[in-house]
Amino acid sequence: MLQCTAVTRIPLSDVLTALVTMDGEPDASADTLASDHYVLCELGEHDTLTEHAALLSPAEVPHRPALWFFWTGDGTDRVHRVMNVPWCPAVLRTFATDSVLQCAFFDRHTAPHSWDVTDPLGDLLAGPAASGDVADDPKERPQP
Repeated sequence: MLQCTAVTRIPLSDVLTALVTMDGEPDASADTLASDHYVLCELGEHDTLTEHAALLSPAEVPHRPALWFFWTGDGTDRVHRVMNVPWCPAVLRTFATDSVLQCAFFDRHTAPHSWDVTDPLGDLLAGPAASGDVADDPKERPQP
C-alpha cells in the first residue's frame, strides 16, 4: 500500500510544549523541529475520517511512548493533537532468517502495519540503489 500524501504545518508552540513535558528524553531537539515546520502522514493511504499521523520524536528508551502529531482536515478546518503514544506491538517474524521486524507506527493505528507501507516519493528522492545498497524494501526501514 502507498503512503498517505497528506502534509501539514505543525504548530511549534504545541509541539515544543509536548517535547518539554515528555517522559524521558526526546530523540528530537527543539532546533531540529524549528527548522522543519511541516510533517508528512506516515500511515498508508486512508479515508478522510481517519486521522493523519506523523512521528515527531521517539523516546530515548526504545519501548517508551513516542511523541506523535495527529491531525484531520486542512486549513481553517484542521484539528490537531500532540500525544505520547505507545508503539504498535505487532511484529513480523521471518522464520527462514529468524528475523523480527517491529511495526514503526503507534498502538491501535489503522491497518496496514509499517512494513506494508511504501513511500515512492522517498524512493524517488533517494535515487536508484547502488549494487552495495540495502534492497529497496519497506522491511529495511529503521525500527523503534
